[in-house]
Amino acid sequence: MSTTTIDMQALSEKIEKHSAFIDDIYAELDKVIVGQRYMIDRLLIGLLADGHVLLEGVPGLAKTLTVSSLATAIKTKFQRIQFTPDLLPADLIGTLIYNQKEMEFTVKKGPIFSNIVLADEINRSPAKVQSALLEAMQERQVTIGEETFPLQAPFLVLATQNPVEQEGTYTLPEAQVDRFMLKLKIGYPSKNEELEIMRRMARTGERVKLKAVVTPKKILEAREVINEIYLDEKVERYIVDLIFATRNPDDYHLSELKDLIAFGASPRASINLNLAARAHAFMQHRAYVTPEDVRFITMDVLRHRIIPTFEAEAEDINSEYIVKQILRTVQVP
Repeated sequence: MSTTTIDMQALSEKIEKHSAFIDDIYAELDKVIVGQRYMIDRLLIGLLADGHVLLEGVPGLAKTLTVSSLATAIKTKFQRIQFTPDLLPADLIGTLIYNQKEMEFTVKKGPIFSNIVLADEINRSPAKVQSALLEAMQERQVTIGEETFPLQAPFLVLATQNPVEQEGTYTLPEAQVDRFMLKLKIGYPSKNEELEIMRRMARTGERVKLKAVVTPKKILEAREVINEIYLDEKVERYIVDLIFATRNPDDYHLSELKDLIAFGASPRASINLNLAARAHAFMQHRAYVTPEDVRFITMDVLRHRIIPTFEAEAEDINSEYIVKQILRTVQVP
């Protein structure tokens, strides 16, 4: 038996042990969330891969309930911030308050000092507030006055956008949207799911109370283990090929996309695709990444990183169509 085989066996046992809590989280969330497996999977990938998530969907799809339930299940602090046109950066990160008695300024920390932050309708607030949030996301720290405060890990921002009501909104610039590891598009539930939601929720009184099934320490340990998951060079090259196909479609027999892409995905996309694929393998209790792990998450990593041209928009072609064509054409190892 080769060393590699022994190593893989030991690694598989380690992954099996450290990933056991994933099933507990699913079981706990199933008590209150009907369906929405797509959203739950991606939120867990964001949490495990230390990346932030942008959610797009009409109101009433249980986005807030799912996020707050996840925070309860992993025993972390949760904060929902409603973004409004009059919100100020200080309302988000905190400010200095003058204490007359002590004759000095004291720091009052804002709601950003939490583990899971739901930034509701992020596009309702002006650029100054958005950039304050995005800086905290990127740097994992906040500066108030002359003091810098690190944000407690795990730190995950889930921002929502309403795709329907665009009046009085401030569009997120492409460079800022690129900071999000994943962008999800949340759809309506199926007919059977809707029936189950109605049966569960159309009653007054007590809601089901969730319990914590895992600690933040366990999540941080899982992140360390995810770094050890085996990624074959063929799968690495497949990730790079998918990203390069967005920049040089001609090289991948995708010349029809050449005039449809204004800007391809940045190197941040290949890093995030690698991390997200590892996280998905971990959630499947596997010690190695398959091309299917990569394909599972490619749309969510790329849909906000490809900028279509005016010609594409005129023909009603969006980034999702481009990603589908790339996934269909680029050779799978």
